Amino acid sequence: MPAAAQSFRTYVEENLDALGADPGRPTLVHQGRRVTAGELRDLVYRMARALRTQGVGRGRTVTLLSGNAPETIAARYAANLIGCRVNHLYNKLSAESQAAIVRDVETQALIVDPRYAERAIEVTELAPVPAILALGPAKTGTDLLELAAGQSAEPFAGDARPEDVCTIRHTGGTTGHPKGICSTFSQSRWFHRAIPEDAEPPRQLVCTTLAHAAGIMADSTLNADGTVVLLDDFDPAAALAAIERERITDLFMLPPLLYQLMDHPDAQHTDTSSLRRLTYGGCQASPTRIADAIRTFGPVLMQGYGQNEAGAISILLPDDHDPERPDRLRSAGKVLPGVEVAIRDEQGRNLPPGGHGEVCVRSDMIMKGYWKQPELTAEVLRDGWVHTGDIGFLDTDGYLTIVDRIKDMIVVVGGHVYTTELEDLLNTHPQVQQSAVFGVRDADRMEQVHAVVVRAPGGDVDAQQLRDMVRAERGAMYEPAHLTFTDALPLTDAGKPDKKLLRVRAEAEQEAARR
Repeated sequence: MPAAAQSFRTYVEENLDALGADPGRPTLVHQGRRVTAGELRDLVYRMARALRTQGVGRGRTVTLLSGNAPETIAARYAANLIGCRVNHLYNKLSAESQAAIVRDVETQALIVDPRYAERAIEVTELAPVPAILALGPAKTGTDLLELAAGQSAEPFAGDARPEDVCTIRHTGGTTGHPKGICSTFSQSRWFHRAIPEDAEPPRQLVCTTLAHAAGIMADSTLNADGTVVLLDDFDPAAALAAIERERITDLFMLPPLLYQLMDHPDAQHTDTSSLRRLTYGGCQASPTRIADAIRTFGPVLMQGYGQNEAGAISILLPDDHDPERPDRLRSAGKVLPGVEVAIRDEQGRNLPPGGHGEVCVRSDMIMKGYWKQPELTAEVLRDGWVHTGDIGFLDTDGYLTIVDRIKDMIVVVGGHVYTTELEDLLNTHPQVQQSAVFGVRDADRMEQVHAVVVRAPGGDVDAQQLRDMVRAERGAMYEPAHLTFTDALPLTDAGKPDKKLLRVRAEAEQEAARR
């Protein structure tokens, strides 16, 4: 093995060192149970050795089907420690979609939370795997915790090399061929450095899936001698109670969940003064609603913009969250140190400040490629630059603003409608709580602008009033051809507005109307 590879240390080894520095400190909290740093560290080493006894090792894929629990973090660390690729399934996908992913990444071992044992049976009937390992007694698989209990907790050096694939994250896996995004062990270490550090150890609340951004942030928290409080799922009342009870300093939310948190009646009388950083991202946020959040929680909001393909790209820090500057709130902040961003037109030419084009990114965090999809990799990753598929612009002060996804942009007679711009406008109405805009093709295959709106409590604004507002502010091109109301927007498993589902519903209604 080359000397550079021998001296390389993974994020797991760095975190195990941090856990070993003060083994008695509480580090994970879940359902009233408190796990110390030493207990977590020992479990990782024991579990890693147990995985080896099952034929799992460097270059193999371990897939997690598990909820938010201390054992989930330990299992990921153990698998990565011995050089495995880790793929963490979203729990709310269908069994068919999960099975397609399990099969696609050539899973050697499926590690199952006992709470998901029935689903594991469904998945493995569709996609058999060599080993099923359960995080405790379960209806299927071998008890990995029991195996681990018989192993040594003595530390050992990890097996991973810098260029090995550390993580496979999936997008677009609900239909068709899953799109697995591969990041190496070398790249994974850079994620820690993208998150600003505090002088005091953080106390992070995880109330969204560990398979998403909250899991990466949990790694940074553990590396900084902090404590991670785990909730099984997002519930605004439970999250608010945990913030007060556990004196939470750090929290990650997708914008739709942030809106639910601040709109909940308990938010008005819950002590959230411990919060130092409330990070949001993952999908577009409404400047109007973010201004509301600042007034509710104080100057602690921070927006992170990034992609699994490109890593962390930019940050809008708390000092830039000015409720009187909606243009600044609309931005994704300033590009991170060590990250290059170019805005390019359809011919690949760099555009000047203010020019709208595709956001292209180059840094040490960009993906290795898509899992076994070389043609797609070559399409997205060109000459060391990730072509994000996002449309945006840089202003003269260096702030990056994302206008839309290229695929979400609606092509109408007379030009383009940027969906997030229309959503932002609709959300400025005092009786609108949230909105989602998307395009649907009509019988002539022309795209029509559709908007689904959630009224604020007690609101009675009607569709025509909103259309009139849009026409007055942005002109007839932006006026929705169809505008409907709903009690709540459907969300994906990651917590983003599910525009695919909304589009399918609208297409079905349109088809039924033509009959």
